[in-house]
Amino acid sequence: MKSLECNFLERQAVPLEFAGTLRLLGEYRGKQELYTRQTPQVLNTMKQVAIIQSTESSNRIEGVIVEEKRLKPLLEKEAKPKNRSEAEVIGYKNVLSRIHAAHESFKISPETILKIHRDMFSHTDLPAGRWKNRDNAIEERLPDGRWITRFVPVTARETPYYMNELCGRFNTLWEEGRIDRLLLIHAFVLDFLCIHPFADGNGRVSRLLTVLMLHQSGYDVSRYISLERLIEDSKESYYDVLNRTSERWHEGGHAILPWWEFSLGILIAAYKEFEDRVGIIRSHRGAKTAWVRDAIEQLPDVFAVAELVRACSGVSRPMIRIVLEALRKEGKLEVLGTGRGAKWRKRDNIQ
Repeated sequence: MKSLECNFLERQAVPLEFAGTLRLLGEYRGKQELYTRQTPQVLNTMKQVAIIQSTESSNRIEGVIVEEKRLKPLLEKEAKPKNRSEAEVIGYKNVLSRIHAAHESFKISPETILKIHRDMFSHTDLPAGRWKNRDNAIEERLPDGRWITRFVPVTARETPYYMNELCGRFNTLWEEGRIDRLLLIHAFVLDFLCIHPFADGNGRVSRLLTVLMLHQSGYDVSRYISLERLIEDSKESYYDVLNRTSERWHEGGHAILPWWEFSLGILIAAYKEFEDRVGIIRSHRGAKTAWVRDAIEQLPDVFAVAELVRACSGVSRPMIRIVLEALRKEGKLEVLGTGRGAKWRKRDNIQ
């Protein structure tokens, strides 16, 4: 709660150009309704892709990995979990889906956060929906194998008090409206991560809370573009900024600006990708063909068909094969190998 203590946010030195960042995000938020009205079918496909990517990335950041061939059947309820990782992935997806569908029904409170944690682990036998019962530390393993302590969070004994204070102060500032809500949201998330209230799952709960609060402030891009994927793509920067920003947090002497810059940068990247994808799809006669081409553009230079299928949920495999073959004939792709294990390599710009 150190970031939300009396006048801390007002005392932060924010460069003048930061106002332009907030203004740009306000403009992007204003365009959402226009896209929603004009391209509902395209957006439905984007929603399906985003929720799969978000679930996979948020868990993978924490080292929870599910085989590619199992992921889609699990998330579409065509398969039951075989292990703890699969169970955790299902739990995350279910909570995220509820947030997207009914964000207005969630209140930022200790009870809500405990329920999110409990529901996220509901398909496992882990003790969930309770604060940590022993002190924890954020550690990092160095390349030489040694472990170092990066940050010591709030003690287990103090955690209930800190979480009550954090939620209470957040709601007061939210209602007062003196602090821009985007800045308030990410200050809350930073404090949550520094309190580290759970024995496991803190990072994933923080990302679910971020999506929830962004919805509640009118920023809905996470329905269509995975914020979790963008964070995973910038994982080294994410941890570096978090480490730097958490220095002197316990004394309230931390500098929150780098965290704001990183977090709002992720949000801007999501809106840019959203605008680009909708624009590309609307500008082509064949929406599904354009969707596949755009997805290939986002993939690594060498990729497997399975990766493309996952990125194009709602497009049939035969359609994907047709687009791949067309791009091969155009000289933009080449196939490496034969059979199911064959890979594809990009030779030119896809669009």
